[in-house]
Amino acid sequence: MSEHILIGVAWPYANGSLHLGHIAGAYLPADIFARYHRLKGNHVLMVSGSDQHGAPITLRAEQEGVSPQQIVDKYHKEFSECWQKLGISFDLFTNTGTANHAQVVQDIFLKLLSKGYIYRDSMMQAYCPSCKRSLPDRYIEGTCPHCQFTGARGDQCEQCGRTLNPTDLINIRCRICSGVPRFESSEHFFLRLSAFEDQLKAWMSNKDYWRPNVLKFSLGILEGGLKDRAITRDLDWGIAIPQPGFDNKRIYVWFEAVCGYYSASKEWATLKGDADAWKPFWGDGSKTYYFIGKDNIPFHTLIWPSMLLGYGGLPLPFDVPANEFLTIEGKKLSTSRNWAVWVPDYLERYDPDPLRYLLSVTMPDNGDTDFSWREFLRKNNDELVATYGNLVHRVLTFMNRHFDGVVPDGGEYDARSQDLLRIAEGTLKSVDQHIESCHFKEAIKTAMVLAQEANKYLDEKAPWKMIKQDRQATAMSLSVILSVIATLKTVLYPFLPFSSQKLHALLGFDNKLEEDGWKVRVPPAGTKLPQPQPLFFKLDDKIVEEETGRLMGV
Repeated sequence: MSEHILIGVAWPYANGSLHLGHIAGAYLPADIFARYHRLKGNHVLMVSGSDQHGAPITLRAEQEGVSPQQIVDKYHKEFSECWQKLGISFDLFTNTGTANHAQVVQDIFLKLLSKGYIYRDSMMQAYCPSCKRSLPDRYIEGTCPHCQFTGARGDQCEQCGRTLNPTDLINIRCRICSGVPRFESSEHFFLRLSAFEDQLKAWMSNKDYWRPNVLKFSLGILEGGLKDRAITRDLDWGIAIPQPGFDNKRIYVWFEAVCGYYSASKEWATLKGDADAWKPFWGDGSKTYYFIGKDNIPFHTLIWPSMLLGYGGLPLPFDVPANEFLTIEGKKLSTSRNWAVWVPDYLERYDPDPLRYLLSVTMPDNGDTDFSWREFLRKNNDELVATYGNLVHRVLTFMNRHFDGVVPDGGEYDARSQDLLRIAEGTLKSVDQHIESCHFKEAIKTAMVLAQEANKYLDEKAPWKMIKQDRQATAMSLSVILSVIATLKTVLYPFLPFSSQKLHALLGFDNKLEEDGWKVRVPPAGTKLPQPQPLFFKLDDKIVEEETGRLMGV
């Protein structure tokens, strides 16, 4: 029986281009998971959007001397183009500036307020005398009280991941002028997180299938006790507070952004022409997954679940498969120092599948991993081209030359052939289990082992020699390899959708691969195949020096 799978993906701030850390951290694993479940015949809804209300947007707008909306429009358009080119298959990629999103956020706010989970209180708001302005949390920097990191922000420490309030910081300074801000009392609304501690502990008690880093980090914060947290700020850019007397304040971005998964689902349903279509994805029996980077863990394992518990009637996250960080050439990624590989730049020069492959086999699922252009070159040339692509191309070109491109009847298979087919069958099941449990790196490595086994088989059978002695035995080996190739195009489709669809067509099929489901469809004997084409292309060694030079600004 098919399931309803909601896939919520982190909302990128619309203040700059996407980089490879974003893709490896959240968007590629989410897309792999979505494509897999669609193949399985499940109902999938994958949503996200541009986060346009955070302080990073207003900071960028001030730097460029334009309005925040101009920044948002520019980067939202760029994001959407990148998703299309990279094959990130959102059902809806929206933004937090829609009337629908504002209505949903305000509804959640008012319901939590009516139940006593949101309350009024005063807090100390940072004010910079030099800049003559109130400072949003991301305009404030200082030393983290937990890990002593000197570049912690007013809302969260990037080093240890803990959520913070500006008053928690040591040696606080204004990010704009480096002056010392003062704190003034200001009335705000607070989320009563402390009311949900026991429920969260009970809910998390059976989450042994979560990634160890996600569970350990979340339980660690819970054991230290949850503190109530302000959900409004002295801002003029964001969603209005639906209460009188707060015209100069806005709902804080971290509260409204997580509501976006719910608001986007409703927007998708409306656009689909069925206003209730979202309900099965937020009802009993559905499974909700949230794909994020590790800096967003507490917002999705503690804060959003608290909001859902308070609101009532909506499912808590089934899994939060957060990834760790991606470094670049051995160094921590830094957008301020331009130490990053930007997605639009990559897509101008290279195909999407080689990047999807590298980031899949080196995915930072349980620890930080590194991207290097040398490794990108090696993975493309030695694994995609030499192992997988060469297997496909030499079989199809051989069949074209000696069998007129017609799939031969393999007849009875010998023991060695049956053994390889059993390995292929086992690969289909194993990759299925790995992706189902969000172990993507293990899944793609398992698939590539099958490609290696097929190459060994081909070398053993040597059809280029056998064709001179035994045409039927040659037909048998080709038939077996075609079955393996057909398996590979299915199990690799979630990772390499472009080349898998291309291979699907090269095997004589004229439909979308996704329509065939999670099974092996082999072209029957007698099928006339189209002219063979390479799946991948070898890259020149010189790209390593060229791209490293670009990275270093040479």
